[in-house]
Amino acid sequence: MAETGTTTPRERYRAQVRAEVKERAWEQIATAGASALSLNAIAKQMGMSGPALYRYFAGRDELITELVRDAYRSLADAFRATSADGGGLTGLAHTLRGWALEDPQRYFLVYGTPVPGYHAPDDVTTLASQIMTALLDACADLPADGPPSPLAADLEGLGGRWADRPAASSAALGRALTCWTRLHGVLSLELAGHFTGMGFDPALLFAAELDSLTGASTPRPAR
Repeated sequence: MAETGTTTPRERYRAQVRAEVKERAWEQIATAGASALSLNAIAKQMGMSGPALYRYFAGRDELITELVRDAYRSLADAFRATSADGGGLTGLAHTLRGWALEDPQRYFLVYGTPVPGYHAPDDVTTLASQIMTALLDACADLPADGPPSPLAADLEGLGGRWADRPAASSAALGRALTCWTRLHGVLSLELAGHFTGMGFDPALLFAAELDSLTGASTPRPAR
């Protein structure tokens, strides 16, 4: 439970209103997508005037930024817990899938189609890099795929750009990027419903893709 002794009633009320605004925003996103997010509609649902709500969020972009921050922090926290337990790449992959299935709209807000006209502030990139850092660390000890590729040369020195590992080798960066894109590919198709009616279990496809990436047989996820 959060400490309340050092906050004023006004501060607690403000935090409660902001939390409710974000809940209403997620409901809107689930119904019509992030591009249709409307603070005025949220204000109406909450029995407030539009100008009153703008005292809590300056505009649509600030609200989206808070939702994006919450999403990245949630996944970063889950990744840190998995890494601390020694879960490795297999653990991170299943953590990612569980996190995505728990709230597909949250997943699509940060890994789906960009919201038209929205530009995230720099601190959002920092939050995203925490996730990539955990993945890069998990991929560092995977066996090399073979001789250096054109992609490896293109990734040279990029460890500090999208992860907090400026000294990471291009080979490790390539493995991490390959894992990230392939796992997200399966997840995105599953969450968007593209496997519906195809007659197979998406959890097993995800596990098979992970087997291919790690070169080992992974434990089958609970369904």
